[in-house]
Amino acid sequence: METVSAGQYFLIYNAFSLTFATMSAAALFLWFGRSQVTPPYRTALVISGLVCAIAAYHYFRIFESWTAAYEVRGAEITATGYAFNDAYRYVDWLLTVPLLLIELVLVMRLSESETVSKSVRLGAAAVLMIALGYPGEVAADNGTRALWGTLSTIPFLYIVWELFRGLGAAIDRQPEAVRPLIRKARLLTFASWGFYPIVYMAPFADISGASAETTIQIGYTLADIIAKAGVGVMIYMIAVRKSAIERDTAAPATVVA
Repeated sequence: METVSAGQYFLIYNAFSLTFATMSAAALFLWFGRSQVTPPYRTALVISGLVCAIAAYHYFRIFESWTAAYEVRGAEITATGYAFNDAYRYVDWLLTVPLLLIELVLVMRLSESETVSKSVRLGAAAVLMIALGYPGEVAADNGTRALWGTLSTIPFLYIVWELFRGLGAAIDRQPEAVRPLIRKARLLTFASWGFYPIVYMAPFADISGASAETTIQIGYTLADIIAKAGVGVMIYMIAVRKSAIERDTAAPATVVA
């Protein structure tokens, strides 16, 4: 384990704690928010809440692993000999990243065939992206890290193409009042995902040891909060607005005598 300073240790410690609380609260908010939307959008909120719940569980395990890896004695931080298990992140991403894309497709309420097609393609690309990135994350040398990072970029670019080109026509078919929200949710998804490759390449920026560890942990943590809790709130807002539009459209006109 890398030797970290007290400041670095507690910065990461508090970031993990904050993220666990944020993900837990977001999951409850999204699940209780189901009652505010019409039935076609409830599945999207269930999945969005599930994403946050899965992340909350894994951040709890990450937090436990971090505290087990170091012993705190006053201002002195020493390694205990237990390895910090960062693989929890990739297990989490393997489950949540495909679901993040699927929830965005579901809230658009496309045709059944289009929903299934886009969900399968995006979900499969997300799994491939995470699976290819993991060997580089645990690699001991930058050459191996760069190789697997490059391979992982291929499905990532496909996902970006699908988000901006493949879903473009579908967004244009959405009610005009919700199009800006959907575009913002799409952009927030892309922007938050942009953190991951930057953090992944941190060891190439002359950052090593405890500084690299701190950069990676804080960077991934911030990206997770935005990509899961942040996008989840956007999904909720889209579902609420579309539900209101559809209720108004379905309401019978009042006849004035």
